[in-house]
Amino acid sequence: MTSKSIPVYADHAATTPLMPEALDAMLPWLKEGFGNPSSLHSFGREAHKAVEEARATIAECIGAKPEEIFFTSGGTESDNWALKGVMREVRDLGRNRLAVSTIEHHAVLNAAQELVQEGFIVDTIDVRTDGWAKAQSLSNALHPETGLVSIQLANNEIGTIQRIADFARITHRSHAFFHTDAVQAVGHIHVDVRELGVDLLSASAHKFNGPKGVGFLYMKKGTHIRSVQQGGMQELGMRAGTENVPGIVGMSMALKRNVENLAANELHVRQLADKLRDGIRSIYPQAVFHGHHRDRLPGIVSVAIPGHPAEGMLHILDMKGIAVSIGAACNSKVTAISHVLKAIGLSDELASCTLRISFGLDNSAKDVETILNAFRIIKRTDGSS
Repeated sequence: MTSKSIPVYADHAATTPLMPEALDAMLPWLKEGFGNPSSLHSFGREAHKAVEEARATIAECIGAKPEEIFFTSGGTESDNWALKGVMREVRDLGRNRLAVSTIEHHAVLNAAQELVQEGFIVDTIDVRTDGWAKAQSLSNALHPETGLVSIQLANNEIGTIQRIADFARITHRSHAFFHTDAVQAVGHIHVDVRELGVDLLSASAHKFNGPKGVGFLYMKKGTHIRSVQQGGMQELGMRAGTENVPGIVGMSMALKRNVENLAANELHVRQLADKLRDGIRSIYPQAVFHGHHRDRLPGIVSVAIPGHPAEGMLHILDMKGIAVSIGAACNSKVTAISHVLKAIGLSDELASCTLRISFGLDNSAKDVETILNAFRIIKRTDGSS
């Protein structure tokens, strides 16, 4: 961590600050409650109880059963497990195809490409210019050999929320399993696995004010899936490795608090995002906003300002103490155009001018004004119209 102060952090889609309540819940398990949950003595039993209570809390938050929640190291592991675990399990049933949308996180896309190396076939699902996956494209991608479909619940770059319940129904008519990467959605919008009708759902704690390095995979009872990590018999024998007790406890607390205050939290960040959009439009009338006009995450603003390369804008804002992004943080060192922006049909020029500004619980209207003032200064100094 550098000593530089960042007065305005507006990159919550990349990661969120740890909630104080989550930290408080974690501390006892980082100090005196250090037992291994698999141990039979009192230290182990206490840790095991904490893990199971957290499992029940998380299950309640998303409408699942406790035995359907499996702890992982985060969203990437959960995505990899969902894709590889299902496809390797159903291959013997003649299911050697999977379908993924073109705007998935790289955790899904790269896992799918690894499966190609194992002989599986990957079909792609196209999206509209607003980021909505096309139902007809999904139908076209389904074959008798399709074992799994994976479509994000909400996109991490443009914020578009998908019609997952509809897509799950279409998928199930082909007797395939359905997975959704809900990493960007859980803790920010209402998520109920029964309402969505999904078989698998991935989540990561650091996206909803929990600690980094811990997440979970919801796995509906009856889903055909195998373990992809061998070792001990933790997580009902499905995911080997000593459980991260402090992380799990902190994750459950963060999710519980966010779900309890969901309506107020959504309203807060939506108002900030709307204020920012209105302000940017007044400064740069030519600005182009990405994502669905209605079905989008409340706190994400994806905007291109033609003639203003995003990388240069990001560095200027950073020097003014404002943290934003030019896309997913996982790609922050790669100068290639985002695959998401390409998939929604943006030209390379417009995509290269796209900034992602994402708000969280700790942001305020003052932060929005600070960002807008920075844009006004940039416009005056570069002489743009």
